[in-house]
Amino acid sequence: MTDLTAKVSAIQRMGCGELRALWRETFGEEPRSGNATWMRKRLAWGVQAAALGGLSEAAKQRIEELTPAAIAWMPIGHRSFHERHDAVSPMKHDRLTPGTVLTRAYKGRTLDLLVREDGQFELDGVIYPSLSAAAQGATGSHWNGRLFWFGRDRKAG
Repeated sequence: MTDLTAKVSAIQRMGCGELRALWRETFGEEPRSGNATWMRKRLAWGVQAAALGGLSEAAKQRIEELTPAAIAWMPIGHRSFHERHDAVSPMKHDRLTPGTVLTRAYKGRTLDLLVREDGQFELDGVIYPSLSAAAQGATGSHWNGRLFWFGRDRKAG
């Protein structure tokens, strides 16, 4: 068994405390999660990358190309990340065209949701950052936005 294989195997047997210590040693920071499975996967990659050189230049360039689209699709909880990294509008990567009005009947009422130029949504004069937020504003309860506005089997298009 090679030294690298032994290190990766050892990671699989470590407890959370050992994983956290190895994380600090490998990445120079605290892990963002206490989930042992998550730490094991990333540590195995980190140990292999340190030994074998990590990502190729082509892979790094491709990541840079794809990052704006990935950021745009992140959940709302990452909005501060979007703002710090000048993300593109989610509308650029969606099939919802600004000016489109989505109509849905809900509890005897017709809801008309306007897709705005800035990638947000307007319902009854109130601006919402996402389909889910607009659905929650309309119903008072949490909904998956695509499910609420397009139904179970439909996608934007």
